[in-house]
Amino acid sequence: MSDSVTINSQFDGGNIEVIDSSDRNNIQLAIRPDEGGEFFQWFNFKLSGEPGALHQLRITNAAKASYVDGWHDYQAVASYDRQEWFRLPTRYHNGELLIDLDLQAPQIQIAYFAPYSLERHFDLLAECQSHPYVTLETLGQTLDGRDFSLMKISSDDKVTNKTKVWVTARQHPGETMAQWWVEGFLQKLLDPDCARSRQLLERADVYLVANMNPDGSHRGHLRTNAKGVNLNREWQTPSMALSPEVFLTIEKMKQVGVDFYLDVHGDEGLPYVFIAGGEGIPAWNNDMAKEQACFLDMLSLSSGEFQTKEGYPKDKPGEANLTVASNWVGNHFNCLANTLEMPFKDNANLPDSASGWSLERSQQLGEDCANAISLFLQAKS
Repeated sequence: MSDSVTINSQFDGGNIEVIDSSDRNNIQLAIRPDEGGEFFQWFNFKLSGEPGALHQLRITNAAKASYVDGWHDYQAVASYDRQEWFRLPTRYHNGELLIDLDLQAPQIQIAYFAPYSLERHFDLLAECQSHPYVTLETLGQTLDGRDFSLMKISSDDKVTNKTKVWVTARQHPGETMAQWWVEGFLQKLLDPDCARSRQLLERADVYLVANMNPDGSHRGHLRTNAKGVNLNREWQTPSMALSPEVFLTIEKMKQVGVDFYLDVHGDEGLPYVFIAGGEGIPAWNNDMAKEQACFLDMLSLSSGEFQTKEGYPKDKPGEANLTVASNWVGNHFNCLANTLEMPFKDNANLPDSASGWSLERSQQLGEDCANAISLFLQAKS
């Protein structure tokens, strides 16, 4: 039996560097940093080896990753068929991430979280554009020359006074759970038999950017676009030269307006589903506070995964970082704007040892959020 293995990441969203793969009991790897070198944590690669053999993988630069706390209690994900993803025994030890693998087939894919390829993104857009409620618009091109797409979902374009709901996802490309969330959100929103979704679309037009960072997604980045720019710090002063994704989104927002905004993310460290609100923006007032309480109540009713005890510290009044999407949008448009966070690890309140937080749970949360937004708009009317 040969000890050597083959490791490859030259595919859509792939990321790993091979230091030494000659010994299956000591496979040494390193995560390739994003453009600019500031961020790294996302990995995604295929391993080919001898079925039935035990392997140990060492990610040797884990101690220098962007969120070292994210390695604690973390388990890598893997799949033999690229459909069903499960967790591998993983531990952080002496500055390295150690992954134990009992290989059951000639090839396996291993990643930080269940990958969401750019091709699947294009498939999603193509499938949805055939729905009578969906209008697909290309807002412009990214720095790598890819189409940057907006999806509008409206049950009646002739009604002009409906609430403008905006959703953006995957500003940070390594947070792939955000786009799995989008699939669930769209599944619920476009279901003709779902009364909640019909009620939502009677009251609102929904504007959705399913992938805010196509270049970073394809390149296997954790947080940045093709220029190494963190898009979620660009909202105050975006530019076509550095952050066209944000610039084009804001231009469209100014054209149609925003009444409610949700930006969907994943958090490396916290094992919970939570909301980061806009309590620190200058425009925050009592009406916003009441709306926020209502939305959190509706989300709590809609999703057993969501909780309000754990999360980021609330910003002090007037001290919110307005370069962040939800803060800038809420302040500029004087509307309720939130960041939704999902875990990379597991939901500590509802742990699942086999899958942890998963693509399926992300999809379900997307469906639950569609219900929550519908209930929130109903309560407001």
